[in-house]
Amino acid sequence: MSAPATFPGAGALRETGRMFSLAIDVVRLTFRRPFQLREFIQQCWFVVSVTVLPTALVSIPFGAVIALQIGSLTRQIGAQSFTGAASVLAIIQQASPIVTALLIAGAGGSAICADLGSRKIREEIDAMEVLGVSPIQRLVVPRVLAAMLVSVLLNGMVSVVGVMGGYFFNVILQDGTPGAYLASFSALAQLPDLWISEIKALIFGFLAGIVAAYRGLNPAGGPKGVGDAVNQAVVITFLLLFFVNFVLTTIYLQVVPAKGS
Repeated sequence: MSAPATFPGAGALRETGRMFSLAIDVVRLTFRRPFQLREFIQQCWFVVSVTVLPTALVSIPFGAVIALQIGSLTRQIGAQSFTGAASVLAIIQQASPIVTALLIAGAGGSAICADLGSRKIREEIDAMEVLGVSPIQRLVVPRVLAAMLVSVLLNGMVSVVGVMGGYFFNVILQDGTPGAYLASFSALAQLPDLWISEIKALIFGFLAGIVAAYRGLNPAGGPKGVGDAVNQAVVITFLLLFFVNFVLTTIYLQVVPAKGS
């Protein structure tokens, strides 16, 4: 008797369902005792140690490029007084959470995936299941929560560093007026702009942790399979981040009215 035919894309759909199931399990087990506090603190420190320096170094040129580009455009249309607002809002709403998420996924997520993948091929995960210990609660939940917390904290750092870099390059290199830069920002920016930035960072950290954990728990086999899983985790996370960022930005612009409108 022949095996039933499967439609194209069935494998991808199955993988998506399993990843979604893992995300639900992580949310459910987050509130179940005992909470792995020590593991959570260790993972927070580990993720910070591998991401904080690259994130700080990337945020400076990111803010500078945005400030220089927007400053050049506003000068062409005679709207130099809005340079500060446009630059700061672009950094806080878009650039900061994206930069944070890319570094969390590229540095922290790949390390999480490699760690879980190596545990899987050494059969540590199977041994935990035999002993009645949930590997999701013991290993995955602390790592996902650590990625979320560090994402929120790094997002604040990127916002500050990016805004300061944009201010410096606009005022020093483009002969902008410091007063106009700050005044336009205070005139158009509002508190929800900061909230949506932190919400994006929180969701992006969750996605990066879930994808890294799922691929780490399901390597193809052997050390090469772990390496392939790390690469796949980074690529999948990047694709999800840009899609989710588009959805969140669209909802925010529809729900929250612009200041002064």
